[in-house]
Amino acid sequence: MNRPAPVEISYENMRFLITHNPTNATLNKFTEDWPFDDGAPPPNQIVDDWLNLLKNKFREEPGCCVAVHCVAGLGRAPVLVALALIECGMKYEDAVQFIRQKRRGAFNSKQLLYLEKYRPKMRLRFRDTNGHCCVQ
Repeated sequence: MNRPAPVEISYENMRFLITHNPTNATLNKFTEDWPFDDGAPPPNQIVDDWLNLLKNKFREEPGCCVAVHCVAGLGRAPVLVALALIECGMKYEDAVQFIRQKRRGAFNSKQLLYLEKYRPKMRLRFRDTNGHCCVQ
């Protein structure tokens, strides 16, 4: 299977590395395992766990890069990154376009519909003194 290379998505003070399945050599770099159905949007509990992880990680290690993977790095991983961008105040259309600029082929129609209907609770948003989105 020809898989796309890992890509970094940076927005405001958040950095993500979207990649496909890790190898045995890199698996220990991942701290959580939240499987959900291929091609499907994430369950609410995974969304809550993901956003809580980001809130804590970016607060503890400002400027760090959070790696997120799925089988090919085209569906589930980009959806989680899009949710983080949306929670920080980006419109879903802008988040999709922003990610697709670096990850061509990201998202299927079911995932796009989920992102369109997703209503953020702004769990990753507040403005710093420079007007940038920050993780609280």
